[in-house]
Amino acid sequence: MRAGCATGTGCATRTGCGRGAAYAVSRRGPLAHLFLLLLLLLPTGCASGPSLENQDQVTAPPGDSKSLIIGSAGFTESDLLATLYGLLLEQAGYKTSTITVANRELYEPALESGQIDVVAEYAATFADWLNAKTNGADAPAVGSPDLAATMAALRKLATPRGLTVLDPGEAVDQNAFAVTRDFAREHDLKTLSDLGASGVRVRLAAGDECVQRPYCEPGLKKTYGIDITGVDPKGVGTTQAKRAVQNGQDQMVLTTTTDATLDDFGLVLLTDDRHLQNADYIVPVVNRSRAGGKGVATALGKLNGVLTTRDLASMNQQVDSWRRLPEDVARTYLRENGLLP
Repeated sequence: MRAGCATGTGCATRTGCGRGAAYAVSRRGPLAHLFLLLLLLLPTGCASGPSLENQDQVTAPPGDSKSLIIGSAGFTESDLLATLYGLLLEQAGYKTSTITVANRELYEPALESGQIDVVAEYAATFADWLNAKTNGADAPAVGSPDLAATMAALRKLATPRGLTVLDPGEAVDQNAFAVTRDFAREHDLKTLSDLGASGVRVRLAAGDECVQRPYCEPGLKKTYGIDITGVDPKGVGTTQAKRAVQNGQDQMVLTTTTDATLDDFGLVLLTDDRHLQNADYIVPVVNRSRAGGKGVATALGKLNGVLTTRDLASMNQQVDSWRRLPEDVARTYLRENGLLP
């Protein structure tokens, strides 16, 4: 479960009404059709969108439309995943277009209604989001570090909305905590348990919400016994936060497991060995009536056999640090792994 957005790795917009969300269309696909789509998606506020359940379509056989629209949340990782999905689907004989809708409050209802067909999501975060939408903001969280339990809860919430959650692979984008290499070497640290056992006092560079989030300061204290003296509100994985740790102002930074810039700041991740963080494995979510058939599942499932967290971090780095285009990075990756000719 994310506490905020890391610069360079990004995170799907998790909270808020999403006023003024941006829309963009990729080079692929019929522009006239997509222009109509954009008009349909333009928000007037916090739209909930029509549910397929309410349209009596949820029990229909899974669909297999040959023309699919893939959604991206507009940050680097989401753009890369949308591009990977598009290339794999095109290889399988589908025509695809990509649309950027930088707010879950908007793209999830569009996914339910069939205006978007495929989106890359994060299992625990999306499960909790759907749970809050279904059962209210105060409903107990259903996402957890247990991937099987998280997936079961997610599918139970998604199915009545006409959504099918495909299988996750190895790649996971979770909250993570990093220290400098020198700090880790000095105190013999490899895991968060090591840090707790060391008794070293640390100041944590993170988002200001970290003081309340159970997966941040409270969880680090309760689960690992880490002596946190305070939270320096510099954001999640931002350049400012990493520099504060690099120069010794702070001792640890909250970032994500696919942060591609840690080496640039001399930072290393400490392993979450007691599994404090939720199972935010990457999963494709599709509109059942348009993309719920075996064709889409088979095409996208090929990625599960190769894509790792390290691979995703490397691709993020190529886009954010090396300024390569997401489509070039994605195409090269698929070719190197034998998924494209």
